[in-house]
Amino acid sequence: MDTTNQSGWNAEVLVVGAGAAGLWAAARAARGGRDVLLLEKTPRTGTKVLASGGTRCNLTTTLSVAEAAKLFRSKGERFLRPAFQNLPPQAVRERFAEWGVPTEVAPLEKIFPTSGRAKDVRDAMEREARSAGVRIELDAAVTGLRRDGDVWSVQVEGDRVAHAPHVLLCPGGQSVPKSGTTGDGYGWLQSLDLPLIPPVPALVPLTTEASWVHALTGIAWADGELRLIDPRGKAITRRRRPVLFTHTGLSGPAAMDLSVHVAQAPDAAWFVRLDLFPDEERDTLRDLLIELGNLPGKPYLGRLLPAAIPKRLLAAICAQAGFDEVPRPSEIGRAARHELVEALKGLEVPIHGTRGWDLAEVTAGGLDLRRVDPRTMRVNGIEGLQVFGELLDLDGPIGGLNFQAAFACAELAGGFLAND
Repeated sequence: MDTTNQSGWNAEVLVVGAGAAGLWAAARAARGGRDVLLLEKTPRTGTKVLASGGTRCNLTTTLSVAEAAKLFRSKGERFLRPAFQNLPPQAVRERFAEWGVPTEVAPLEKIFPTSGRAKDVRDAMEREARSAGVRIELDAAVTGLRRDGDVWSVQVEGDRVAHAPHVLLCPGGQSVPKSGTTGDGYGWLQSLDLPLIPPVPALVPLTTEASWVHALTGIAWADGELRLIDPRGKAITRRRRPVLFTHTGLSGPAAMDLSVHVAQAPDAAWFVRLDLFPDEERDTLRDLLIELGNLPGKPYLGRLLPAAIPKRLLAAICAQAGFDEVPRPSEIGRAARHELVEALKGLEVPIHGTRGWDLAEVTAGGLDLRRVDPRTMRVNGIEGLQVFGELLDLDGPIGGLNFQAAFACAELAGGFLAND
């Protein structure tokens, strides 16, 4: 059947956005017998997939359904429970294996394609979609949509219009705008009078105006715990992940996982505390410093702690503890020992803000989850409309969690239409 008209297209299902969520949902609906058209504004599919994970694509996690959902905070956990139960992380791995992309486990609960190539992930999803019969139109930027009776009319650049009774919106959020995700979908949702949580950049490096932090550029700490402290001095969240000192502040998974809170309240007086030895109790460190002080000669403090600390970082720790320079263990008195232990267990870094949209990996905020059925991704009160992916007020930490959410929600969205 010819489903193209002179000014555009006709289809049963119209998917907007050929990213991870869009490709997956389109293929799922087409495998269920639907005539599916997929519109993508850029010249290729899966642009963010190709760039993800340092071009390796951390596509899901080794965590269980319950563990993975919990990392999306309370409202996200409740919303994602049906999707993760329907398509758990292991099922994502199995699906990619069926598509010719075997996967392997990496540290920090990550799953990568065995090839180490994000392109293999994107190509497999596009190949599956085309094989299922999905028509993919590239360079087809959507400019607006409206409901005309029982059919949606979707305006596309070039005076083209696509018509379909079912529309799936997953154009991405606002992060990494150079990939094409420039927040277009928020305007479409507002035109439908849908409630939006203000979008902010998430999984983005933190900034600080503290020059001593800038001086530590290039130093990484692999196994610390970073706590985010609010203006009242309360630790509101923490992550045990690598942290990297940069010329603008802090990066690495630990810092980026905390960034959403900073982005949501950019004018607040935030700071973080880095616990360099989260497995060690304070008393243990105090006893160790006493033992070191009794060693003969003049041993260097940085090499004798539970893990060797780079000289520049140790100097910053000692400065916070009140030392003018790195002391010899035998020179540390009782009061100074207490301050040094506190600095080792909580190096304080004032936080100014984040690096913004250009360096954000995902978007926090978007369509209020209370307007979406978590079992189908249908928007309550609007016939024939489903929304998922980054357009939802849903974000998780680094580690394949956001791809897992995208795939699982897309599976429900496409599956609902396939079984409708």
